[in-house]
Amino acid sequence: MIKKFIYLEWKAFIRSASFGKNLAMKIIIGFLIIYFSLVFVAMGVGAFYVLKDMNLEPLATINKFLIYYFLFDLVIRLLLQSIPVLNIKPLLVLPFKKPVIVHFSLGKTALSFFNWVHALFFVPFSVVLILEGYDVVGIFFWYVGAMAFIYINNFLNIILSNIDKLFVVFVVLILALAGAQYYQFFDITTFTTPFFQNFYDIEGVFLIPVLILGGLYAFTFKYFKNNLYLDAGLSVKEDVATTENLAWLNQFGTLGTFLKNDIKLIKRNKRSKTTIFMSVLFLFYGFLFFGNSHQPPVMHIFAGIFVSGGFLFVFGQFVPSWDSSYYQLMMTQNIPYRGYITSKWWLIVIVTFLSTILASFYLFLGWEIYLTIVVGAIYNIGVNSHLVLLGGAFTKTPIDLSNAGGAFGDKKAFNVNAMLLTLPKILLPLGLYAIGLYLNNKNLGLALVAGAGVLGFVFKEKVFSLIEKRYKVEKYSTISAYKQKS
Repeated sequence: MIKKFIYLEWKAFIRSASFGKNLAMKIIIGFLIIYFSLVFVAMGVGAFYVLKDMNLEPLATINKFLIYYFLFDLVIRLLLQSIPVLNIKPLLVLPFKKPVIVHFSLGKTALSFFNWVHALFFVPFSVVLILEGYDVVGIFFWYVGAMAFIYINNFLNIILSNIDKLFVVFVVLILALAGAQYYQFFDITTFTTPFFQNFYDIEGVFLIPVLILGGLYAFTFKYFKNNLYLDAGLSVKEDVATTENLAWLNQFGTLGTFLKNDIKLIKRNKRSKTTIFMSVLFLFYGFLFFGNSHQPPVMHIFAGIFVSGGFLFVFGQFVPSWDSSYYQLMMTQNIPYRGYITSKWWLIVIVTFLSTILASFYLFLGWEIYLTIVVGAIYNIGVNSHLVLLGGAFTKTPIDLSNAGGAFGDKKAFNVNAMLLTLPKILLPLGLYAIGLYLNNKNLGLALVAGAGVLGFVFKEKVFSLIEKRYKVEKYSTISAYKQKS
């Protein structure tokens, strides 16, 4: 049975409409996988000797920071790791047992890059420890315990992505621990370091994460098995009906109609609501860089762009995918592409402006820091807003807004392709700001970045003509891609 599933998955992969079209992107991602694999191997081999040169006990030092390692891994998974999707509904009318379907789908996650890449660090590091005289059995138990936590993160990612209440609890817990650590109220490493060290020192302690892993697998299996039926998610939730005319937008004509649709889309769908939540989180992104002496000064403009541009990157990267469910119908209507693109641009601009105002609490860190955020907002409005709309013509990822839940559904607000398309939006302002820093004039760097944003706004109509032309060229390939539901 498992062999048959593997065969079906392979056929679905090579027959997908995106297989050939996204080949270049797959090659780039392949190079990134190789790069990060080599980085993890180098870290695993060199960590022992680097820590020794710093007069630190290697194993104890690694154990001290493991809690941050695992939490960072989980955050990255929640943002980037897609949950493997199995086209389940056609299988439910065939003689396949539900437990087999669920076990196979969960087993696919074990092969994820986000899991085995960590072994490229822990295996070399463990081998070096053994070669340097550490107890073989103790190191083996330590390795098993550490990798158990990696797979715990794997199943936590699945659970948190499908159960919203647990996701909120997790985010609040992480923010509370980070705040307590930052303001020196509570140091979690005081408790976690001895726990991880006991994997090596005390036999049997490593079984604790192994048992937790088994429990999480059982919970995940039971959750999806109970939700594995044809009419999953079709039950109607009774609620008080409300109407939203947003009549005041009618004065803007076609532009107002598009804006009304976008506002209703964001308010009524779980996937689109996530963009608002992520935009709020981006407002606090600057605390990682501003006032941090370990970060190079050039990264300040990086933070400024992301603080004001959270919605731009999260929502804008999926234009026009938000409308994928009715994109074919929309293309049969007498709708000007310019009006469609302009409405998305105005929505991005309005939220970017509001984010910049909300970010005014950075004034407590100094007016220069808030000025950096304002400059980042100007660049986002003048340049990055155009780039995300242009990138939307090439990012043909359909979004099923009606699928708010269900087994093995992918609710990620990010994907790797979108992140790769984000890189050009960041490198240019970093380069312009670096010129000013190189000339020992930070204000010059800010002026160059703001100037680029102003120029982008001045030539908006010409840029929009190019974007509109590209959307027309990609029109039929986009429609074809949106027909791919799995």
